[in-house]
Amino acid sequence: MPGVAVVTGAGRGFGREIARRLAGRGYTVLATDVDAEAAASTAEEIGGFSMPLDVRDPDAHRAAARAASERGPLEVWVNNAGVMRTVKSWEQSDDDVRLQCDVNLTGVIWGSHAAVEAMRSGPGDNRHIVNIASLSALTPVPGLAIYAATKHGVLGFTGSLQGDLMDAGVPITVHALCPDAADTQLLREHDHEPAAAINWSGPRLLTPEEVAEHAVALLDSKKLVMVVPRWRGWGARTTAMLGRAGLRSAGMLRRQGARHRAKATTGGTT
Repeated sequence: MPGVAVVTGAGRGFGREIARRLAGRGYTVLATDVDAEAAASTAEEIGGFSMPLDVRDPDAHRAAARAASERGPLEVWVNNAGVMRTVKSWEQSDDDVRLQCDVNLTGVIWGSHAAVEAMRSGPGDNRHIVNIASLSALTPVPGLAIYAATKHGVLGFTGSLQGDLMDAGVPITVHALCPDAADTQLLREHDHEPAAAINWSGPRLLTPEEVAEHAVALLDSKKLVMVVPRWRGWGARTTAMLGRAGLRSAGMLRRQGARHRAKATTGGTT
């Protein structure tokens, strides 16, 4: 029987869908969110339990790990909570810069540390940490500089953490999921901002359900990094390798995204 899974940012979007799928696999899910009511709503829907968790607080992660371990062996920890700002880097307030770094990157580190501490002495080798990164972890993204930097950090941390665990002989598998832009409340909150148009540069937005399916599918693999869709990852890596020349494509992608967004807004197709 599966044990217990913790999902951060489970009150909406990817986190809520991931929690649903983990419950469908038989895990007892601890749904956490800075919004206690949203976390409780998810937990009630899936038959799990909930608690408020501000991912900027390392002690809150440790408390969640203890609460999860009281229900059974902690086997899955999903670091999903995230925030985004879509304006030029120097136009962002100090508080907004700090918020993105603390939630998107440091929050993943605190969560992973709490998970490792709780999981490392557990039975068997079917223990996983899943970090939700982004396609922006693979390439520069003008307009999302701070957000992209935090996701680059998540990707780098994931691989290095896995190496540390392997060196220490700790059988925990770590994964990073790098999805393209998806139709979530997080994305829609910034749709009025010109820089956010680049989120629409692909042929279509992913759905939260698609992203959640891929996140949970990682539990059946040893894959370190998964990009969704894979072909967008090839393009992102190529752009990164081109350096300054690749950066010139950002304006084109933003204009393409603006067209896709306008069609979606007016009821056309993307």
